[in-house]
Amino acid sequence: MLASKSHPTPQDILAALQAGLDLSQADLYQFDLSGFNLQTAHLHRSILVRANLSRANLSQANLQAADLRGANLSGAVLQHANLQAACLYRADLSGADLSGANLTDAKLQWVRYDSQTLFPEGFPYKSCGAIGPGANLNGAALNTANLRYSDLQGANLLGAYLGGTDLTGANLYRARLVQADLRGAMLTGASLRQARLNGANLARADLRAADLTDVDFEQFESIAGADFTLVQGLSAEMRSRLLRQPKQELETMHPLTLKTTWESLHCQDVSPQ
Repeated sequence: MLASKSHPTPQDILAALQAGLDLSQADLYQFDLSGFNLQTAHLHRSILVRANLSRANLSQANLQAADLRGANLSGAVLQHANLQAACLYRADLSGADLSGANLTDAKLQWVRYDSQTLFPEGFPYKSCGAIGPGANLNGAALNTANLRYSDLQGANLLGAYLGGTDLTGANLYRARLVQADLRGAMLTGASLRQARLNGANLARADLRAADLTDVDFEQFESIAGADFTLVQGLSAEMRSRLLRQPKQELETMHPLTLKTTWESLHCQDVSPQ
């Protein structure tokens, strides 16, 4: 342990690990341990809230019941690590290797993963509350989740609550957003190619420069105050369908851009054939 030091530095932690010390229950809140070799480290019940463990080698580490809320584990090696009952709420596992890891009873709600993340064979990562490609998030309340530039291609988000969510630059290719609540959502630069949006509520949504190529919809619940300025892939047929929404919706102004929905639909860069 590090009882002799009330405020150990990352170098102290590394030295302790190299000496084979047990760091169970250590308070490593917001520590920057990126790139560290923490292989076989003893971190049982340790506090690693918002710690930076990106690209760290944590293979075979004991992280049982560790508090990893909001931790950055992008690119980390967690092969055969013990994460039983660990709390990974809102952690970033993009590009992480968890092959062979023990995730029994681990809390993975709102964990971010991507197409490069490796989970243990047979682990149901798509239905554990984590956020990533193909995730099953039907009806989920994600309004406070960090979804900027998230990879949600093919995700199931039917009826999901995304009101006010920051989805800037997110990849929603072929995502299912039927009847999703996207009121006030920030979708600037997001890819919605071939997404299913029928019945979704886009009131006050910021869709500036979003890619709407081949979006599937018949009608939206509302587009009042939505800003479609410079959206890509908006065909003449799609634009005509949007302009058939109630006049009151089209004349509603977006609260930030101060542009009406009707005006934004006439501020297109290039309209495809």
